[in-house]
Amino acid sequence: MSKSDNMLSILWLLRSGRKMTAQQLANELDIHIRSVYRCIDSLCASGVPIIADSGPGGGYRILGRFAESPLLFDMEEQKALVHASTFASEAGYPFPEALNRAVEKLKRYTNEDQLDHIERHSEGLSVIHPPVDGKLQEVLQLLEKSAARGQSVEMEYDKGRGAPSTRGFDPYGIVFWKGSWYTVGFCRLRQEVRSFRADRIVRLDRVDRHFERPADFSAKSFLMQNLLPESFASEALVDVRIEGPKEALDLLCQHWLFGHALLERQAEQALFKLGLPSLQTYVPYFLLPYGRSLTILEPECLVGRMAEVSAEIAAHYAAMKSEIFLRKG
Repeated sequence: MSKSDNMLSILWLLRSGRKMTAQQLANELDIHIRSVYRCIDSLCASGVPIIADSGPGGGYRILGRFAESPLLFDMEEQKALVHASTFASEAGYPFPEALNRAVEKLKRYTNEDQLDHIERHSEGLSVIHPPVDGKLQEVLQLLEKSAARGQSVEMEYDKGRGAPSTRGFDPYGIVFWKGSWYTVGFCRLRQEVRSFRADRIVRLDRVDRHFERPADFSAKSFLMQNLLPESFASEALVDVRIEGPKEALDLLCQHWLFGHALLERQAEQALFKLGLPSLQTYVPYFLLPYGRSLTILEPECLVGRMAEVSAEIAAHYAAMKSEIFLRKG
């Protein structure tokens, strides 16, 4: 038998609850005792909690409830894992080699029917996403490992204006949101928790300094509050009631801002709670593409702002049209 077959056989034997010596395992499987030792080492490296008890009555056993846990996935669980790997891979998951190995291992230890089921469902799902370059994956790998180990880094960051700045940074986690990767942590330059776009990190190096992440800290929650401050923390929250066809409202509720602010939904009407400052800035531009398919019932200030923005855009393109006409004339 191959080494993988021997490992699986040893795992089955130990899962029975018996304590077995290396010689007993070798006799049971008709293999050399050195092969047993190599298989045990590989199983331990894979995360199987195998304990070796020495002395009379000793031997190998599996720790705790691992012996009662399911060893294999059913067909639906296998399909779900392969689909999840597709999403992760296309989103730029920072450890693609390990992900591919896991999927290949999953396929290797299935029967023909299960493998056919996996392959057919794998071909039925696709994800379209811009490719993530190797440099960004290296940055994400270092950020994720540093967050897990509590190790600080030195980061050179391009803010998009001026020269890149260098700062010490304690990464608390990485977040994938709307097609982009972010990192959240304590910025030692600004002495506060901040978020950064991972694709704007020019250079990242580990430093000999460690940190403790605050208890119950959520990088995801911080990022959303940072990106949508009016929607989560502002005292000036107002009701925004919009009416329109179900299909148009469905699309609006999928928008990153409106989806998080939805309070009540009916077939052809939706109620949102949004910050007053956002109604004067970017909300009108998010609603413009829907044209006359949506009607703002309240507040009146948003209706007025929509009229202003529409007039500004109309004036802009009217001026462009006149300029083009004059150039052609």
